[in-house]
Amino acid sequence: MIRHVVFFSVRDAADLDRVEAGLKLLESNPHAARLAVRRNLRRDGLSGEVDLVVYGEFDDEAALAAYKAHPTYEQSIAVVRPLRDLRIAADFELD
Repeated sequence: MIRHVVFFSVRDAADLDRVEAGLKLLESNPHAARLAVRRNLRRDGLSGEVDLVVYGEFDDEAALAAYKAHPTYEQSIAVVRPLRDLRIAADFELD
């Protein structure tokens, strides 16, 4: 199982809803075993830069690659990329 976590910040707070909607397009991508887009709760007091988090679970590398090749991924990028500032992604496997 591969975990895929991506952190986003928006350039302008007025665009937060648009970026969130663009990322939520990914939730309909059929290649993720689980995928959620959520706003950062900022409960630790230190994560002010991160506005949104994408969390995905994929059965294997092939499923992750298929997710990135799916049209919803490109649709999401078209909406989000012009409005985002920070994007940090990490993938890791669980035993």
